[in-house]
Amino acid sequence: VQLQASGGGLVQAGGSLRLSCAASGQSFSGYAIGWFRQTPGKEREFAASITGGGGSTFYADSIKGRFTISRDNAKNTVHLQMNNLKPEDTALYYCTAAWGGWSPDMSVWRYWGQGTQVTVSS
Repeated sequence: VQLQASGGGLVQAGGSLRLSCAASGQSFSGYAIGWFRQTPGKEREFAASITGGGGSTFYADSIKGRFTISRDNAKNTVHLQMNNLKPEDTALYYCTAAWGGWSPDMSVWRYWGQGTQVTVSS
């Protein structure tokens, strides 16, 4: 599966952005989709994920209650709605796919898209 992330940009603190991850390839609904984020000098960290059927979602504590992940399997797309953004949310956001299950451990995610930059000003 190939992934294309989009939707990043510059926003003021308290604002919102919606990231999208478009996938090409077959059997999209068989893949868990995740979002990780990375800032310079730091390791890539788990942000959110959604199971293949969309029935279960998982969030890092730092974004819980502010971000919502969703998917449309008919359109091979996953969205990350980010509300009440904070300067500490500034990062390069990556979407990723794993066949079957998910994990906050980056090593289980096999397919990665290019990142999309999110910058939140104070």
